[in-house]
Amino acid sequence: MKPLFILFMVSTLFASNTLAAESVNVYSYRQPFLIEPMFEKFTESTGIEVNTVFAKKGLVERLKSEGKNSPADLLLTSDFSNLRAAVEAQVTQAAQSDVLNQNIPAEFRDPDNQWFGLTNRARLIVVSKDRMTEGAPSSYEDLAKPEYAGKICTRSGKHNYMLTLTASVIAHAGLDKAKGWLSGVKENLARKPQGNDRAQVKAISQGQCDIAVINSYYMGAMLDDEEQTTWADSVNIVFPNQADRGTHMNISGVALTSSAPNKSNAIKLMEYLSSAEAQQHYAEVNHEYPVNKSVEPSELVQSWGEFKYDTKSLAEIATHRNDASKMVDQVAYDN
Repeated sequence: MKPLFILFMVSTLFASNTLAAESVNVYSYRQPFLIEPMFEKFTESTGIEVNTVFAKKGLVERLKSEGKNSPADLLLTSDFSNLRAAVEAQVTQAAQSDVLNQNIPAEFRDPDNQWFGLTNRARLIVVSKDRMTEGAPSSYEDLAKPEYAGKICTRSGKHNYMLTLTASVIAHAGLDKAKGWLSGVKENLARKPQGNDRAQVKAISQGQCDIAVINSYYMGAMLDDEEQTTWADSVNIVFPNQADRGTHMNISGVALTSSAPNKSNAIKLMEYLSSAEAQQHYAEVNHEYPVNKSVEPSELVQSWGEFKYDTKSLAEIATHRNDASKMVDQVAYDN
């Protein structure tokens, strides 16, 4: 991925735009190439201008420091953990919308309407086409089996994607079994946890390991990149836990800020982002699964086949995230 960038837009300029009769201000962790076309279509259809600040990190902290004087109406995130952090920092408020409740399944939105999922990504297992022609793991639990010793690559256990997966295992199996599972996965690692999800697939293609855990949309991104297609072509996709709870899902999402000077317009934008038009854009451009069930995934993603996903609420899974973080340290996963 190309690095995200931070616009130097100062708060006074941002605030001056807020004075316009029809505007909405967005702090975004999501990349400009993905969301700007949707914002443009929203403006065309509603007349509401969208002003955006992009950043890699620090937006929750910025909202907290700005307090009630923040010009931001919405926070867009690329991962569920940032939504949770925003709620814990008390920089969000409930958004009441029948449209959002209709478009977004309950497991992908907060019970108190503090955040809403906009896209899904499955936490896949991928395996070497050449070296795992049989006996591939079929569940997350399988990753701890001794027959996979020295075969697994993952990113840091402290990364948000890994922490949320571990929290989901805790939610289903309890602390003791989850700790045994994470210890087993650690024992099966082929190398010290490192790199991003794409780096795990690259490592398989280079023979450093045979099995990895990645987010599904990275497969689409690699297949769209001529320099990385060979990495993606070196693996087969496994949708884990099809015989029981289903594959773990993470989300990107949106939250209404506690300050929200343009609350009504902000909710209109949230509703648009959950609409069929915007959801189709997410699906085609970034190969993410739409949360809106009326919208099909991209043709590429559909070619991977249908699967059962874990319907346990992300809000419930989030309650185990602190335990997941402690567990990573307890088993010395990254060491």
